[in-house]
Amino acid sequence: MSIRLFDLLGRWFPLLLWVIAAHLAFGRAYLLAWNITESLPGTLFLVEKDVMPARGELMAFRWEANWPYPRGSLFLKRLIGLPGSVVTATGRAFFVDGEPAGRAKERARTGEPLDTGPVGIIPDGRYYVAGSHPDSLDSRYRLTGWVSRQQIVGKAHRLF
Repeated sequence: MSIRLFDLLGRWFPLLLWVIAAHLAFGRAYLLAWNITESLPGTLFLVEKDVMPARGELMAFRWEANWPYPRGSLFLKRLIGLPGSVVTATGRAFFVDGEPAGRAKERARTGEPLDTGPVGIIPDGRYYVAGSHPDSLDSRYRLTGWVSRQQIVGKAHRLF
């Protein structure tokens, strides 16, 4: 069974039209973000630009490293540690203010070794972020570390 181009366009045209209209109407205050990994449930998120999420809420931030994703990629994670929170680790198990925050893997899916992220008191202007999937690239790893305030794009809301 083959799908004809017009059938495909007809099926997705209303969503595409909605996305374009929403961008034109709200582009200065909002942006749409696609989650391409399994780090969080959901595929499509609305990001309120320049709105700081509260602890436990979803946030969008810009990736600073240049591996395994390009620098500047938009990441979506849950904010679980604020300035002043205490991050501890027992082996590779991480805790934020005594609450479990995930276990760091020794190697990436591609086989590269993964160094663990920072522990201690989170300084001003830094935040601990986490995904719900065991393979989430989050603050458990040095690659991500504690996210700076300057990296944060805004508060994220799952749409789909």
